[in-house]
Amino acid sequence: MVNISILQEGRALEVRAQGRRVRFHAIWLRDNAWDSETRAAGNGQKLIKLSDIPIDTVIAAACCEGKVLKLTFAPENKAVRYDVDWLLAHAYDHDRVQQKGWIDSRVEPWDRAGMPSPPVGSFAEVCASPQALHDWLADLARFGVAKLEQGPVADQALMQVVDLFGYVRETNYGRYFEVRSEVNPTSLAFTRQGLQAHTDNPYRDPVPTVQVLYCLENSVDGGDSLIVDGFRAAARLRDEAPGAFDLLSRYCARFEYRGAQGVILQARRPMIELQPDGSLIAVRFNNRSAAAFTDVPYADMEAYYAAYRRFGEIIDDPAMAVRFRLNPGECFVVDNTRVMHARTEFSGQGMRHFQGCYADRDSLLSRLATLRETLGE
Repeated sequence: MVNISILQEGRALEVRAQGRRVRFHAIWLRDNAWDSETRAAGNGQKLIKLSDIPIDTVIAAACCEGKVLKLTFAPENKAVRYDVDWLLAHAYDHDRVQQKGWIDSRVEPWDRAGMPSPPVGSFAEVCASPQALHDWLADLARFGVAKLEQGPVADQALMQVVDLFGYVRETNYGRYFEVRSEVNPTSLAFTRQGLQAHTDNPYRDPVPTVQVLYCLENSVDGGDSLIVDGFRAAARLRDEAPGAFDLLSRYCARFEYRGAQGVILQARRPMIELQPDGSLIAVRFNNRSAAAFTDVPYADMEAYYAAYRRFGEIIDDPAMAVRFRLNPGECFVVDNTRVMHARTEFSGQGMRHFQGCYADRDSLLSRLATLRETLGE
């Protein structure tokens, strides 16, 4: 049963349903009307400006029939219908006391104990089955990483992976790049050295939000892949050293890359990035690409470096890392704003050949949302 009450002389409405009691302002309800004069039927885009809504908008009348709420707004004398379930799903009348650095409930932080191995999908199945693709993308959105196995061992096969959910983000490295040892490499990624866990390309703004690494050959001793959840590392820093967390989220770091052919890329962002409401939205950690920090006041610089060091120690803690080996035809995909990747050092015998590329998370989340609607998830 749904009960409603007009409040504050029509400036608000209270809805009582499904054991909840939530309030909505008249201006919010009018702005979120879904009638044909307010929004386009095909894409839901608004057809009016906020200034088209009278500043003195109030609810003149309200009634409910089943799960359909009928409101009349004055002074427009405009009648609008709302689905009660939609209103409850979009309610904003709730407590907002959150710890600084809180993490969205749709995201599941992990360490090695909580996720001994990354979620895995079958290349053939995710290509053929919308349900399998949905499940794989849902894991990728939830954990920030997912593997694919039994794919083709073929040049540029990684493009087929990106085609599952979006588009390649081309950079100065091209549409894709080779990851194998080189003479006089432009990046340490192209050597046989082990690499500390890091996010890619923090010197770009905006940073590529998705990365794909696809294995074509891996016959070396060593060269295993490691992943670390930056959100879990940031949460651990927050819990163990709140002052350090505050410094890394309050001040911007600087990142820089100077490559061949006159490429100079520079960005200024915090290592731990928060939304205005305090929620954690991104981690940028790449010691190799760190430039001189010039945005930290003199009085805080030593403490900032201590915080940076402590964050690195947490990231390097073996208990934080999930280790696995990619075989030819396998790949892993990471949310590059959250999950750091690394590799162990490998020997001079054999060959380790990966291909990598970037994409963006908005298309991934769009594909997941449309699959959810289609499958009724």
